[in-house]
Amino acid sequence: MGTKAVFLLLALLSFSAVSLRSALAENEEDPGLVMNFYKDTCPQAEDIIREQVKLLYKRHKNTAFSWLRNIFHDCAVQSCDASLLLDSTRKTLSEKEMDRSFGMRNFRDGVVALGGPYIPLKTGRRDGRKSRAEILEQYLPDHNDSMSVVLERFAAIGIDAPGLVALLGSHSVGRTHCVKLVHRLYPEVDPALNPDHVPHMLHKCPDAIPDPKAVQYVRNDRGTPMVLDNNYYRNILDNKGLMMVDHQLATDKRTRPYVKKMAKSQDYFFKEFSRAITLLSENNPLTGTKGEIRKVCNLANKLHDKS
Repeated sequence: MGTKAVFLLLALLSFSAVSLRSALAENEEDPGLVMNFYKDTCPQAEDIIREQVKLLYKRHKNTAFSWLRNIFHDCAVQSCDASLLLDSTRKTLSEKEMDRSFGMRNFRDGVVALGGPYIPLKTGRRDGRKSRAEILEQYLPDHNDSMSVVLERFAAIGIDAPGLVALLGSHSVGRTHCVKLVHRLYPEVDPALNPDHVPHMLHKCPDAIPDPKAVQYVRNDRGTPMVLDNNYYRNILDNKGLMMVDHQLATDKRTRPYVKKMAKSQDYFFKEFSRAITLLSENNPLTGTKGEIRKVCNLANKLHDKS
């Protein structure tokens, strides 16, 4: 697919139709997700998003890392329905309030240039009405889960082993907060870690119990931290993966062959990454008359209308 500079169309995954009238008439058959869904009702929608994403990236480059996580955390939990955007209510804690969502932000903004492949995605998703924090553990694998659990969770949404390996290539960019890796450093250093990499990790995470008020982290890839590339796979094959899931990806016989193949070929990585993102983006979408078109991104309409 080549190495085009942006993921801009991924921004449409959380493009709530707040300012658009419904593109589907009452008596019209639901077309599901389609390319250029807004071409008649708002033909400039994707151009507007593209420009806003570029402006956002110039101001806050870390938006890109948050956004890659947003895609998975929203789409893997029941549906790609922007439930991750919703605020908590008096009765229900929302998904974005969970510890699992720590580090994600810019929920209303788009994805930006990371040097990865351009991925054309279908649009036409409607918004979910609920966000329930308690269901996250049913869908999202933890970074300390066994590879069997991780594979099972991804398989449940139609993503196979090479797709899983490619999606975890998102760890090529961004950073890992110390709270998620100190168990590999204290009280004893995990012998599986590359000893040449350990001093840097200890320098960045000097405390066994990280200060919750301090922003302590280790860059996932010290070589190309702002570029989505296949350097991640070379790192984990060299035992420089920060989290246990990274280490397992490189050592488990079900995933290691794909890790080695992606380490050798960025084109193969991008091909599988694009395929997996497409599958993820089309996981159980709300279309037609399902869900709603939110008037405000972070509130279901019934709550907005009461305010």
